[in-house]
Amino acid sequence: MLNSLPKEVKISVTRSISSAFEKYMESIQWDEQTYAIDQFLAYWRTYAEENASWFRQLDDEIKRDPRFHEELAEKINDVIEKILNEPPTEQEIRTLNELIGRLGVDDIDYTCKMEAKYHIRRLTEQETGRRSQNGKQ
Repeated sequence: MLNSLPKEVKISVTRSISSAFEKYMESIQWDEQTYAIDQFLAYWRTYAEENASWFRQLDDEIKRDPRFHEELAEKINDVIEKILNEPPTEQEIRTLNELIGRLGVDDIDYTCKMEAKYHIRRLTEQETGRRSQNGKQ
């Protein structure tokens, strides 16, 4: 059922899963102990309903079909697995190590590219905040 959708819709479904997963994980600060699949699914559903054009394009009959939901659940698992198995680049690892060194923070555990990018953004913001505070004093 999901596979019979137009290619651009399938791509949009994948993008919405990836975007929602990234935003959800950021909201829990990539804390694996806090992660709950049911909470993520609720987050993703809201995200899809409010932000994804593909969701509005789908016929209500498809949205109610249990097979569609089974395929969607499988797609969600596949996308998350792919995200979690994509390693950070050497440049991202270097950037993180430099930020950790400059900021004097404890070593950070990260296992995938998306998580590494989250920590790079977070530490860059922290570094920028420190610079602006030091400049004001």
